[in-house]
Amino acid sequence: MFVDKETVFLKSGDGGDGAVSFMRYKGVANGGPDGGDGGRGGSIYFVADRHKSSLIDFMYKRKYVAENGGKGEPNKRHGKDGEDLYINVPLGTVVKDAESGRIICDMYKDGQQNLVLEGGNGGKGNVHFCTSRRHAPHFSQSGEKTESRKILLELKTIADVGLIGFPNVGKSTLLSKVSGAKPKIANYHFTTMSPNLGIVKYYDESFVCADIPGLIEGASEGAGLGHEFLRHIERTRLLVHVVDISGVEGRDPYEDYKQINAELKNYSKELASRPQVIALNKCDVSGAEENIKAFKKKIRGKKVFCISAINGEGTEELVKYLVETLAEMPAPKPLEFEEFKYEKADVRKFTVTYDEEDEAYIIEGPLVKLLERNVILDDMDSLAYLQKTLKDYGVLDALRKKGAKDGDTVFIGETAFDFNE
Repeated sequence: MFVDKETVFLKSGDGGDGAVSFMRYKGVANGGPDGGDGGRGGSIYFVADRHKSSLIDFMYKRKYVAENGGKGEPNKRHGKDGEDLYINVPLGTVVKDAESGRIICDMYKDGQQNLVLEGGNGGKGNVHFCTSRRHAPHFSQSGEKTESRKILLELKTIADVGLIGFPNVGKSTLLSKVSGAKPKIANYHFTTMSPNLGIVKYYDESFVCADIPGLIEGASEGAGLGHEFLRHIERTRLLVHVVDISGVEGRDPYEDYKQINAELKNYSKELASRPQVIALNKCDVSGAEENIKAFKKKIRGKKVFCISAINGEGTEELVKYLVETLAEMPAPKPLEFEEFKYEKADVRKFTVTYDEEDEAYIIEGPLVKLLERNVILDDMDSLAYLQKTLKDYGVLDALRKKGAKDGDTVFIGETAFDFNE
């Protein structure tokens, strides 16, 4: 089964908690603090893998969680860092934030690694909270907690040449004739249900050719199978427009040609302007000569090849032309986009608002999460540290500017405090 679009859920590892520990050695029952820092949580990377051709793995596993960091240990020993998680995807996979649709990375080159989610920082051990006045801190910092993210994976096949045309015009037969690909071939429409790739070799040169399911009228708006697979020719440098010139199904080859180009234009003007070669297939069928003459009269200034994909007639000349044309074209490039990253919040930021209904001041923002990691409510040293942090970060000044007075209620997260100047 070919799968080219899937949604997954990722969560990098949480940071490990800092340790609360005190030195103990012979003759000294209670030494100074020596709690080590927690380990860093594992990060998540995507890796481009040329051996993969579909996103089918993500149908069966949608949740990926990196390892959490280990807790800090006595004797100032650092907790174990969480193991990073590497997720392999096919070449051409575009990784997006599912909510905004913005592109995080384009997995274009084999072996390419992109950091998508960074692991949480480890918490500080109690050794960091020792001061000239606080000799034995009985608190430490919790590890940083990370959030789960919804990621959209979208595969856009990487190929030099794309075969386009109506269903059953011979695209798959042509691909099998000029390459080692073995696509399903039968005499009915929509035999090809997913893109097929083949490597076409011509002496010392080669290129990758993609055959996508046939397009029909309305494909750019979702009709048939074409809309689902048009993305697979977005990266191609050159298009081969395969037309059934035999007319045995009662269709007009020229009208078919115009209709396919109209669908390309509706989908993407840039794609419609891509260099295009016309391959008139089934030219060996009786009566095809008249259709060829009529077609060529209407198509002037276009490169046209008459071929028979089933017996190989004219295919060598077509391949030779494609090799020569590709050699003169710029090398393929990854997508151009404004990179999107999941940035960690600035822990110094906060807001102060007044809730008239509860008659309380509300402190919100990234600073609250930092305080929740640091503060133990039943520990006086920890509460003293909270008071100092609120002063140093300007929270007390912000409360005064909002009109807070002694005895007023202040909420930090879910916890209520009395304001005291």
